[in-house]
Amino acid sequence: MQLSDFHFELPDALIARYPMPERTASRLLVLDGATGGIQHQQFTDLLDLLNKGDLLVFNDTKVLPARLWGKKSTGGRIEILVERVLDENRVLAHMRSSKSPKAGAELHLVADQDSDEVLAKIEVLGRQEALFELQFTEGGNALEVMNAIGHMPLPPYIDRADELDDRERYQTVFGKREGAVAAPTAGLHFTEDFIGQCQAKGVDTTFVTLHVGAGTFQPVRVDNITEHKMHAEYIEVSPEVCEQVKTTRANGGRVIAVGTTSVRSLESASQSGELQPFSGDSEIFIYPGYDFKSVDAMVTNFHLPESTLIMLVSAFAGQDNVLAAYGEAVDQQYRFFSYGDAMLVLPSATTSEY
Repeated sequence: MQLSDFHFELPDALIARYPMPERTASRLLVLDGATGGIQHQQFTDLLDLLNKGDLLVFNDTKVLPARLWGKKSTGGRIEILVERVLDENRVLAHMRSSKSPKAGAELHLVADQDSDEVLAKIEVLGRQEALFELQFTEGGNALEVMNAIGHMPLPPYIDRADELDDRERYQTVFGKREGAVAAPTAGLHFTEDFIGQCQAKGVDTTFVTLHVGAGTFQPVRVDNITEHKMHAEYIEVSPEVCEQVKTTRANGGRVIAVGTTSVRSLESASQSGELQPFSGDSEIFIYPGYDFKSVDAMVTNFHLPESTLIMLVSAFAGQDNVLAAYGEAVDQQYRFFSYGDAMLVLPSATTSEY
């Protein structure tokens, strides 16, 4: 299976650089993987497409203001993107600079790329492959400094500086567990009121945790996709979630994952063949041919061409169906990527009993 099999042409004008004024104002493309059928609806129509007894599974990770600006003691400018918080004071991070700092170097953090006032200090402890291990030494611990002077790590394709509104809008309303450097974007469409309407209809809700890493934006660099190695991300699926999933399916309801991160969480916890509590890193790579074990439908955004995420959706609803739906979305001028429109994806006939 070749990387080019997942290519599609996307006009630049369809990349959503800003969110809609209201979270629920996006459009919703409904793709039936069993028939290839496509419907064009509004996101709020999702309420009519859910059934009493269904279970919505959300990712409750919270995006860190993980982009930091600074300078080396020699004066050279640096840009830091925190990938993972190791403990109160230590993080793993990507770094851009004219010359990579060595272990023991002191870095000075400032408010933005044009500032000179030093607001915090960190020390380079060493490297773990492409990532730098950094320790916050002055100005507060890691989370305190990021929340005080960090910037929201908008994806590269948005290609603009973050703004104050992004602190709220590049964040789900239910995010509570700090640790992600990218938003679980399907969840961005939901408001507390809309979730309440779903619950009032008899739809159950639950939460897993997957701290999305910057690796989610890394391109696949091999032609044969089976040779691609996924980046590791931290996942938690609790015993309570496992019981809710099993009860839902036993009662004839559907497990509907909100976002590919929720899909990857549930499927990571199902690798034994049965959904079990899971806590730890996962490198699960889902592409066509994968046998889904715990997901019956998914809500997701539109993803980058040739990305692991479009491969995941193709595995669920069929590669030809997904590419046809994406072509239709381009023709109908849907808004793409993190701040864009949504899809409800129902499985192909070979994916699930539903």
